[in-house]
Parts: sequence; structure tokens; C-alpha cells
Amino acid sequence: MEFEDYLKSKKIDAGSFKKGDVLRYQEWSGLFETMHPESFTAHKKFLINEIRRRYLLKED
Repeated sequence: MEFEDYLKSKKIDAGSFKKGDVLRYQEWSGLFETMHPESFTAHKKFLINEIRRRYLLKED
């Protein structure tokens, strides 16, 4: 699974996140490559909710 697909599954707009918080996006992307998606979710659970609120993916 790619990081952008993971973000989409968590209803996070990857483009907005990448533009709005470049450093965190890069950090998370690198970390995601080294972890299983479920482990990443457990590790960043509360931060994912914060990011989702800031960069919510708009449903078409």
C-alpha cells in the first residue's frame, strides 16, 4: 500500500496535507515505508485524527 492510498483510506486529502504540513508529511511518509499500515495507525492514532480534521478529504 502506498502512503497516499493509506491517507485516502483514512479520509485525509494527501495533496492538502503535503502542501500544508510538508515536514510532517515527509516524516510520516518515510516512517510509513518502514512499518505495516496497522502498526503505523496504532503509532499515530491520535495524530491521524488531528490531521483528518485539518485536511479532510472531500467526498464527490
